[in-house]
Amino acid sequence: MRILIADDHTIVRQGVKMLLTEAYPLAEITDVSDSASVIRNASATKWDVIICDISMPPGDSGLEAIKKIKEHAPKTPVLILSMHAPDQYALRAIKAGAMGYLNKGVATLELVTAVNRVMSGKKYLSEDVAYILADAVEQKHDHSIEHLSDREFEVFKLLASGKSVSDISKQLNLSTNTISTFRLRVFEKMGFRNNLELIKYAIDNKIVN
Repeated sequence: MRILIADDHTIVRQGVKMLLTEAYPLAEITDVSDSASVIRNASATKWDVIICDISMPPGDSGLEAIKKIKEHAPKTPVLILSMHAPDQYALRAIKAGAMGYLNKGVATLELVTAVNRVMSGKKYLSEDVAYILADAVEQKHDHSIEHLSDREFEVFKLLASGKSVSDISKQLNLSTNTISTFRLRVFEKMGFRNNLELIKYAIDNKIVN
């Protein structure tokens, strides 16, 4: 059994590795710290499951990483393990090709169950995630964040947290012109007239604190 863990926080990787080693003592477990490494490993080696974070700067987000992993290894199950609440990223992760979405806050209780399920070829959907997916089917309305692409949503969150275009450019390793284009698309799709409206929307919808 081969497991690949991708997270930019060393303590998280160590904790996940300990949990999995206890559950699967004979497993070969490898951990990496960024999206480029997880994509490279996914294309070079066969894995039974890949456990991946959403935010792994710099470079591609976990969502982009999922898509690239699926290009190289379409049959490898990917389980997202994130600090972000499911209502922010779960639907996007599943659409990108993930087999499950798990919040780090409950990982100790649910991780092994989730790994077993996705390795059996089934999706792992917690009650919260299942509700979000069902709600997304029922509620289709204008100016929804679901209309944003994954990269647009990432830029939206960073803008809402108070980061400037140049800050975001450095974090995502993209040009300022590219970030400005994403910002413009966010404003057009969401109907924002200024940053204040963007930040207010993010706070009201609990996208940022």
